[in-house]
Amino acid sequence: CHLILRGGLKPNYDAASVREAELLLENAGLNTGLMVDCSHANSQKDHAKQIGVCQSIVDQRRSGSSCIRGVMIESHLVGGSQAIAEPKDLIYGKSITDACLGWADSEMLLEALATG
Repeated sequence: CHLILRGGLKPNYDAASVREAELLLENAGLNTGLMVDCSHANSQKDHAKQIGVCQSIVDQRRSGSSCIRGVMIESHLVGGSQAIAEPKDLIYGKSITDACLGWADSEMLLEALATG
């Protein structure tokens, strides 16, 4: 079981928010592992901002934060999103729900997370 930080009234992926969540879990005697949702409120619903959120996670891990065990990224083959107005006009690999990062950005983030 993991706590997922997805933001709320404000983003909560920054080092201070992560540390606060870790301490709350620790003080409650719970598993301190957590995941960060790089989308939703943490990216202010701007799919492109997931890149900065992930970079912050990489920086925190490099600085010694070990409680972050995973991330959630909104990703698809083609960046952005599309409406389903005309099914014949749909672009293959592009989200019809939340806007997503495209494959190239997703690949870059996964590489940074793996090596960071």
